[in-house]
Amino acid sequence: MTSRRLLLALPALLAAHAGQAQAWAPTRPIRFVLPLASGGSLDALARLIGAKISPALGQPVVVEPRPGAGGNLAFEHVARAAPDGHTILVGWDSLVINPALYGRVPYDPMRDFAPVIQTIAAPQTLVVRADGPRDLPALLAAARSAPLSWASPGNGSIGHLTGELFRGAAGLRDFEHVPYRGAAPAVTDLLAGVVSALWVSLPAVTEHVRDGRFRALLVTGEARSPALPAVPTAREAGFADLVVVSWQGLLAPAATPGAILSRLNAEVNAALATPELRSWLAAQGSEPVGGPPEVLRAQLRGDLPRWAEVVRSSGAKLD
Repeated sequence: MTSRRLLLALPALLAAHAGQAQAWAPTRPIRFVLPLASGGSLDALARLIGAKISPALGQPVVVEPRPGAGGNLAFEHVARAAPDGHTILVGWDSLVINPALYGRVPYDPMRDFAPVIQTIAAPQTLVVRADGPRDLPALLAAARSAPLSWASPGNGSIGHLTGELFRGAAGLRDFEHVPYRGAAPAVTDLLAGVVSALWVSLPAVTEHVRDGRFRALLVTGEARSPALPAVPTAREAGFADLVVVSWQGLLAPAATPGAILSRLNAEVNAALATPELRSWLAAQGSEPVGGPPEVLRAQLRGDLPRWAEVVRSSGAKLD
């Protein structure tokens, strides 16, 4: 079922889970644990969803950044948290990338987490400063003639692996990777000229591109993004295999009761269906997903072997 069909089916899904969902209510503030520094698109969406669901749940939702080790600090923290609905992971692709990239991590993405909901899907994008290379051929030429650096939101992030795939396909051996603790500090350093380029999820830089501070050279979706329709896809730019669409979602500790998962799923689905949030997501270049927890579970199950193969074939390493 496509994300559009899932959203259209939300009224039936919410009604089906209403009885079970109402059986649980939080008794203290809910913590959304963020695996990156505050200020990026992951943080922004978490705060918007938290503000939407807080009145219905009767408790505040507090976003708590725990950056470090490519997200592993946050992942381990939530995996070991009490399964009572008050500690929720704001998850993204690194959850399923890190086991292959690090070799050993203190959690199992399938065993130690209970998916709540997949919130969005979004392509990756390659951006430079407005005074940088005017297009992709210019960037490639510059990177082949002098040492350049590119940033990502962190070791093990999907931006990191997308950049490694791109670097390998383009033959840019000296294009140095600089990992950050989240998209926000990477954006800051690109603006300051500390790095030459940035691979990141499109929502993290859409406004910077529109404002003329950054130039987007390509996106990695199947088609061009409606948010930035003038930006070519990687396929159009000659990289036929560079199709990467990342996810964001919410996950609870594994033993969290079904009534808690159902209530949180219903409230977040309702938030994603609001015109305000859907309009904001469209403007950022994200596609709302929603639906039952099984949607996110299937995403995790499919991504684990895919990213393990990408790590192996690209030779991606921790810097």
